[in-house]
Amino acid sequence: MVKILVALLAGLVFGAGLSLGGMADPAVVLGFLDIFGPWNAQLVFVMGGAVLTTAVGYRWVLRQPKPLFDVTFQLPKVRALDTRLVGGAALFGIGWGIAGYCPGPVLASLSDGATSLWLLLAAMLAGWWLTARLLPVQKKVSATISDLASGSGLVIGRVRAKKVSGAIPDCSARLKSL
Repeated sequence: MVKILVALLAGLVFGAGLSLGGMADPAVVLGFLDIFGPWNAQLVFVMGGAVLTTAVGYRWVLRQPKPLFDVTFQLPKVRALDTRLVGGAALFGIGWGIAGYCPGPVLASLSDGATSLWLLLAAMLAGWWLTARLLPVQKKVSATISDLASGSGLVIGRVRAKKVSGAIPDCSARLKSL
């Protein structure tokens, strides 16, 4: 029950941050994506704040022996960029550019009561449902801190610029030096 309450609190903080940052307004997002019109740089600052918070947060969290409300950290072990990831990112970006909303701001803006938001939410749910039925399910895996330190897990942090056969480079030496 505590995990659910913490997740709810995190979602509320995330939604409040999106609203305060103006991301619940599709005009802000579309203004950022419209580089030939009156460009709106507000999204750059929101994304910059998110990247900075994530970089600092992951470094701090991954130094802990275990999460507060779980036995191990649930981190992906897959390192390769595959067609599912690239295709999903492309579809997400196309939908974001057309609607001016991504899933977080849609949920944060539902209280406005606009019919278009409810239709967008229905389309998102239908897409998730179809994806779950049409694409094979990938096995969920987790990584512990010892997995990360040994180099067998995915490391979030500084990545060497060298490209290694299309995969994310191993950064286990960097993690050990932190």
